[in-house]
Amino acid sequence: MKTKTRDSQWPLVGREGELQVFARTLSDQRSSGFVICGPAGVGKSRLAEEFLATSVRAGFTGRRATASAVAATVPLGAIAHLIPAGVDLSDPVKAFTAVGTALAGPGRRRVVLVDDLHLLDAASAVLLRQLMDSGAIRLLATVRTGEPVNDAVQALAYGERVDRIDLADLSFAQVERLLCASLGGPVGRRSVHELYVTSGGNALYLRELVIGALSSGDLASDGEVWELVEARPPRTAQLTELIAARLRGADATGVPVLELLSMCEPLSLADAQQVAPLEALVDLERQGLIQTIQSKRRTTVALAHPLYGEVLRAGLSAPRRRGILLKQIERTTAWGARRREDPLQVATWTLAASGTADPPLLVRAATLARHAYDYPQTIALLRALPEAFHTVTTRLMLAEALFQAGNWDDVDIMLADVHRTVIREQDDFAVTLLRTRSLLWGHAGASKALAVNGAALSRATDASCRRSLEMNEGFLRIAAGEPMRGLTLLEEMETDPAQATDISAWLRCALLKATGLALTGRGLAALALSERAHGAHLHVNEFTLVSPPAIQRIPLTLALGETGRLAEARTAGRSAFSDLAASSTFKRVWIALVAARVEWLAGRAATARHWFAEATGLARTIDYPMALRPALSGLAACAAVLGDLNAAQTALDQQRNTPAAPPGFLSTSEESLGEAWLQAAYGHTDEARIILIEAAATAQQTGYFASEAMLLTDAARLGGAKDVATRLCELVEVCEGPFSPARAHLAGALASDYPERLIAAADELEYLGAELLAAEAATQAAAVWRRTGQARKAAAAANQAARAGRHCEGARTPLLATTEVTVPLTAREREIALLAAADTPSKDIACALSLSIRTVDNHLQHAYTKLGVTTRNGLADKLGVKGHALARGRVGT
Repeated sequence: MKTKTRDSQWPLVGREGELQVFARTLSDQRSSGFVICGPAGVGKSRLAEEFLATSVRAGFTGRRATASAVAATVPLGAIAHLIPAGVDLSDPVKAFTAVGTALAGPGRRRVVLVDDLHLLDAASAVLLRQLMDSGAIRLLATVRTGEPVNDAVQALAYGERVDRIDLADLSFAQVERLLCASLGGPVGRRSVHELYVTSGGNALYLRELVIGALSSGDLASDGEVWELVEARPPRTAQLTELIAARLRGADATGVPVLELLSMCEPLSLADAQQVAPLEALVDLERQGLIQTIQSKRRTTVALAHPLYGEVLRAGLSAPRRRGILLKQIERTTAWGARRREDPLQVATWTLAASGTADPPLLVRAATLARHAYDYPQTIALLRALPEAFHTVTTRLMLAEALFQAGNWDDVDIMLADVHRTVIREQDDFAVTLLRTRSLLWGHAGASKALAVNGAALSRATDASCRRSLEMNEGFLRIAAGEPMRGLTLLEEMETDPAQATDISAWLRCALLKATGLALTGRGLAALALSERAHGAHLHVNEFTLVSPPAIQRIPLTLALGETGRLAEARTAGRSAFSDLAASSTFKRVWIALVAARVEWLAGRAATARHWFAEATGLARTIDYPMALRPALSGLAACAAVLGDLNAAQTALDQQRNTPAAPPGFLSTSEESLGEAWLQAAYGHTDEARIILIEAAATAQQTGYFASEAMLLTDAARLGGAKDVATRLCELVEVCEGPFSPARAHLAGALASDYPERLIAAADELEYLGAELLAAEAATQAAAVWRRTGQARKAAAAANQAARAGRHCEGARTPLLATTEVTVPLTAREREIALLAAADTPSKDIACALSLSIRTVDNHLQHAYTKLGVTTRNGLADKLGVKGHALARGRVGT
């Protein structure tokens, strides 16, 4: 595991605009000062130091001063060191004039940085103002918003000639950039989400959280991506003290409401006023310790930062906590517990205070938690329910929450027991639906799930139950790798969700039907269905659902990618993953896989690698080989295309050591990508083509035509265009949308080697967002035109390839290997050069390609001459192959 120390650099990220504004201010003679305003911890001092360094680079002399409550008790105490020696301060008017004269003068340019300007004494503020007005200094200052200031500081900080920047807390995107820059590599999006939420975007708090997580080992890298081991990062002692010091600023009358909020937030304003007067609440809000939220006619109060509650709770004794909770329960029930969330809150508080609660209240609270997608809370509440009060409904609810949390083995044990005791057919049906889903997505696989569903179907007598079980079989077949059969079973599914008798079952089947449509080539139909399902999911009574609407974005992302709307697919995938950040892990692993697949299709290998690494980490946390195998394969393919052969080989070895798993909804044929592209990176393009074509044949047999088209396209890119062009043309009739014909045109152009056709294919692919394919097509067109002496056309094609390649994040493929070569390599020379660059001996190359050693050496010498190199290391550098010394012979030998 990689680790960092507390002395790690914490770079300034996302402040380029502010730096540009300040640079312009320095050159503006009308400006006399620059003030950075914002709440505590947003990085004001850090930015001010950067501004001061900018000033020094611009030729100014920089001086620092720090205002403080102690220095404010002494006039001029904060800036005494700036006053020249010998100045008599007994007469302030003469003294201030003398200071200005001493500091002014030709060629003297000074910037004075005053941190925490709001604490400055009035005399210092008046002197600095005079120095600014006379041009003796430029002021650079930080001010904490919401703090009281005297009139002199007010005039100094907010005068007409003073420029101002207001800093807010960091956005999610800024937090992600900051973490990646600080840790030196990609950070998992779940971890970014947790750090962003926990820190509230406060740069100071974020820094301490990261330092604490690194020190404890709770934030580590597996070589691909940084991830938090635990859901929430630990606090450091320094962070706890920082927050405690801030909380100590609260008046004694406000402390009770802070303690209450730490245990029971959010509160209604009426409840808050029961423990603190309105004036105290106003004061707490002014200090930035609490916030009021207006929603329609209701006003609620919450702590201003999520970490405040953790620190406050840590300072409360157990009896004090219990007393606070019991008193709040009393207040809430006195109001009648009429609000929708009251049962959940009262049950939670009662459990925390006494370890038990009224059984009907626990059931109501669990129902609310379940439909807020808070599965851990649902599990805790239902496990607290006494055994005598459990029913089939409560056991199903508990099993559903365990299923969403990825505890599939526990679910099957529980539901098998429930199945033996049910009497009503409707209960039998409900248990079957949940049990089959758990068996399918868990470790048992589709065969057992289908057996359970078939047994239930043989018992069913109710027509609606039988029809739902038949639809459930269609759901299972698609998820089990039989998309064509599954789609046939779902043909009778209602088109309009409003006509469905069971909307939950309809939405569940729509999710898999849209996925099956996308993967069998019917992308336009999948788009229409997934949009319809997402809209219905948003407007259905939430008490009928157990999954958030974002789950419907999985097939939408797939369909957008397969139909060539790659930019839209990218946005949909990221949005869905963000919306599912607090949802179950197994849902997030599938959207991560789909997002990775979109980036692979687009040719953004580094971004795809990040997504595949994220999916790998998520799959490992729940021991989920169904998703782990395709994630590792994709990770190996991306690393190979990026030239990182060590990482690619490691991922492929891990995939081989992962037990064979039941198929998921993605075709298992795509699990061959990693091995194929690593073979290609080692120079074994013949073997890579064989792997891809065989995998494509498997995809064709199982009806995964979208996977077949992708695999055949990759085979065409590795020299097999003549072998696959006809089949790709046939797939145009099967796969909807413009992406399929664009890939067929690429294969045809590569097979014919006509530069005009290659450029037309490049134009088509670039328009769709498949930049790597476009760059390869344009590169080959340039090579043909160079070979035929048409330098101008070759240059234009090379420029087009470079334009598309700028989005490919450093990808290196055989078709791009000769981008910078004046005299292009032939196909055989390129193949031999790649093998030699991978440090494969000539005799092994000759054996692999059925050539004589002399022929190999002759081709190798031609490649040396054309590339302008003399060694195999030179070949590796020119062709962009890293880790070449590791590759001897065949992959995996």
